[in-house]
Amino acid sequence: MGDPKKSRRKWQGPRHPWRKESLVSELALLGKYGLRNKRELWTAETKLKSFRERASEILAIEDPAVREAEERKLVQRLASLGLLSEEAVLDNVLGLSVENILDRRLQSVILKLGFAATPYQSRQLIAHGHVLLDGRRVTSPGYLVKRDEEPKITCDIKLTSPEAASQEA
Repeated sequence: MGDPKKSRRKWQGPRHPWRKESLVSELALLGKYGLRNKRELWTAETKLKSFRERASEILAIEDPAVREAEERKLVQRLASLGLLSEEAVLDNVLGLSVENILDRRLQSVILKLGFAATPYQSRQLIAHGHVLLDGRRVTSPGYLVKRDEEPKITCDIKLTSPEAASQEA
């Protein structure tokens, strides 16, 4: 059963960690999305792998009514996360990439909304507690933002230089 104070690992590392192609692609993703370490990337890859495995399990169900219900549940869950559209099918789930999941992280959404100029700046805003989600402070850059939560994100700091602030006064 395990100790309740020790949570399970949310990631699984690569099978072959020293292949040059994977090292280069991982490093590019780390820079593009401003990730702190490869473990954050592996967490997203593991989440994607679990979505794909669930889709494969659903495809293996023989009863069409049960398969349809399970497919609808999975697609609705992914649609609420903003990874798929409401009309998507299981083939779309199998076509997801790790970039789709990384785009839904709070760090990437803050950058996309224009609250920060770089992914590293958006990470800093989140870590320092300047980002509010529906009025509540969120300090986890890896939080997956749901589609309906995206308009509720606010930043409680003005990104102006000290010179601009002194000229306004």
